[in-house]
Amino acid sequence: MTRRSAVPPPVTAVLDASSRWLPERLGEVEEQLREQSRGHGELLSKDLAATLAAGGKRLRPLLVLLSAGAQGGEEAVRAAVAIELVHMATLVHDDVLDAAPLRRGQPTIAAVSGRGRAVAAGDLLFSRAFAFLAEHGDSRSVSLLAEASAALARGELAQRQDAFDLAVSEQRYLDRCRLKTAKLFECACRMGSDTEALGAFGAEIGLAFQLLDDVLDVTGPPERTGKARGTDLLDGTVTLPLIVALADDPSIGSAGLRGLDPAGAEVLCDRIATTGALDQVRSRALAMVATAKAELDAASFDPEQRQLLDLVADGVVQRYS
Repeated sequence: MTRRSAVPPPVTAVLDASSRWLPERLGEVEEQLREQSRGHGELLSKDLAATLAAGGKRLRPLLVLLSAGAQGGEEAVRAAVAIELVHMATLVHDDVLDAAPLRRGQPTIAAVSGRGRAVAAGDLLFSRAFAFLAEHGDSRSVSLLAEASAALARGELAQRQDAFDLAVSEQRYLDRCRLKTAKLFECACRMGSDTEALGAFGAEIGLAFQLLDDVLDVTGPPERTGKARGTDLLDGTVTLPLIVALADDPSIGSAGLRGLDPAGAEVLCDRIATTGALDQVRSRALAMVATAKAELDAASFDPEQRQLLDLVADGVVQRYS
């Protein structure tokens, strides 16, 4: 069974409201993730174990399990494991690209073991995700996860192309987020069930998740987010809070993002906050969560399943509160 101390409060709320099957199933996912980190040689196994030990919200596996429902069984567990392996791989690779020193408050593989080993660890996580599904003949999940992984790559490329460009439009930003973040949430729901409403639900809460994550990057603090305040700005990533703030006060972008240091990022975060941009973006995210819940009205769910899906959507908002 999953230890309550191992998951954040929004996920704990879902587990506490569920029947026994969900914590047990999520515990199986954790054990399988640990198993996937073993047997790859001393160095890579150590790096994978460290990545796993850093924890995480496990929202994507949770969505797989909830979409499949209490009758999902081992197939749902395998899909949940595979999607978390892909998510972990993207985080490891992001840290390489960004030269990030911290992830979830812990030193990254790239910082501890070097870029080469971090790239290898990320590649291994990707490969294990698909091998794990293929070993059990789950061609549908392989196809869905491959589609989502391709979208992730396109989204990452778009973000790199847009780096330091203060002229990035809101629509371009949203399209990028749909590829880089929302698509994997949608994939999680579709891996659990082929119900169209669940896919739409996942896409909406995934987009809301990214908007609120970008708000958190501006507000901090580091002890809560696990990274320095304004990390996205330091990387040259133009997010919606900055786009909205620039529309209100163009002078904010007068110095540009290149050459920004941590102290300058703190100042820029404060200036973004004074425009009211953070409240605007938060309101947009809240509207997306409401839309996500409304998508579920188009399908029939077991009462507990519907309640838990709503709690997951609410948990996206609680990350901000």
